[in-house]
Amino acid sequence: MKTAVVNGEPIGSEAINFELDRLVRFYASHGMGIDKIKANLPKLQEKALEQAIGAKLLLMRAAKLDLPVSGADIDAEVAKVCEQVGGEENYRKALSAQGVSEEQFRKELEKGVRVNMLVNQACAHIDDPTEEEVASFYEEHKSEYVVQPQVLCQHILVKVDEDDLPEKKDAALTKIREIRERIVNGGDFAEEAKKHSDCPSGREGGSLGWFGSGMMVPEFDKCAFSLKKGEVSGVVATQFGYHIVYKADEKSGGAQTLVDVHDQIKDLLRHNARGQAMDAFVADLRAAATIEYKQVDSDGCHCGKDHGSHNHGNGCSCGH
Repeated sequence: MKTAVVNGEPIGSEAINFELDRLVRFYASHGMGIDKIKANLPKLQEKALEQAIGAKLLLMRAAKLDLPVSGADIDAEVAKVCEQVGGEENYRKALSAQGVSEEQFRKELEKGVRVNMLVNQACAHIDDPTEEEVASFYEEHKSEYVVQPQVLCQHILVKVDEDDLPEKKDAALTKIREIRERIVNGGDFAEEAKKHSDCPSGREGGSLGWFGSGMMVPEFDKCAFSLKKGEVSGVVATQFGYHIVYKADEKSGGAQTLVDVHDQIKDLLRHNARGQAMDAFVADLRAAATIEYKQVDSDGCHCGKDHGSHNHGNGCSCGH
């Protein structure tokens, strides 16, 4: 995996994966399908590394500036984290599991707040996109704004592993059939899921939310899209075990109007404009930085130098 050292400080794979995850989620939320994301994954990985380098440079720059961060600012960030993990109790459990004190975590959050303040300063001159710009972008990219059919499903899983003994698999199959029988005879699917599902979604009554074709394993995907609205499936076997599926609702695909995607496009244009401003800002930081790219070359070279890249010159001593 390609990584880098910035001003003597290495960038860990966690930082790169964090940026990659953000990129994937952003593009997925703005209409990029899973197949296109997979096809562009190498480019996204390269971009994630560059963003991780930029983030490191911003952290370094923010640390040098006297940007005031109040206790209330940190409290607000802690509140966001608590909401994301499902409450203060889960927040404290997560800190404990990672061996991190609350004081240490708050210091990390303070760094993030300072970086956000630095970013806002660098982008202060950026105006929101106009209605004309939004409409023009929609017209130019209208063919991309097409919604694929989606389904809203709940499921119950009785987990089975490949190496389980036959009698354990038989017991799991019997259990899922008994659950299904209770449901088709009037039982509540959500309650059965909460009590018996081995999937984390069981806590939410088995809800998987809305999803499109290709997002689940093939056997599950085929079942979900072939069911009628309001129908409970038979037993479905996948690599995870035995499932029963309830189809709560469905949406047919089709073209989206400007009204449908207005806010999405506006957010994308704003994001792009801020991105360009930050690119220029980070470029200045990069020009003053020492950046070494590291990777294990296919020919076995472990020198860690990206030959010919910034600040390497002819000083490579790996023998190339």
